[in-house]
Amino acid sequence: MKAAYSFTKLVVSDLDAMARYYREVYGLTELQRVKSEIDGSPMDEIILGIDGEHGGLILLNWIGRAAPSGEVILGFTTPDIASLFGRAESAGGTVREAPMERPEAGGLKVGFITDPEGHLAEVVEMVAP
Repeated sequence: MKAAYSFTKLVVSDLDAMARYYREVYGLTELQRVKSEIDGSPMDEIILGIDGEHGGLILLNWIGRAAPSGEVILGFTTPDIASLFGRAESAGGTVREAPMERPEAGGLKVGFITDPEGHLAEVVEMVAP
């Protein structure tokens, strides 16, 4: 089964200022705000889109820690998150947070893995209602 590249999370220091920038410069609109955590670290996000549609850009702010310059989190969707995580581990990846249903994300299954060089990816499986 293939995964689909779906979104990019840009790690920022000032969430509201950067959301304003992407609204003013690119015409993106705020679709949703999420408070959650990744691998035990609390974070806030703003999901941006165009004309009310998902646009693939999510701004993320780590709560209580500085944002490294240029940090991004790649986002993939898959119909079978368990298989993808198995393939990632077999290929040298590391599970940072096992997939689990996230009420704050509309009940989606979400998990986090790093590639062999440590780059973080968020993997999402759409859960049938």
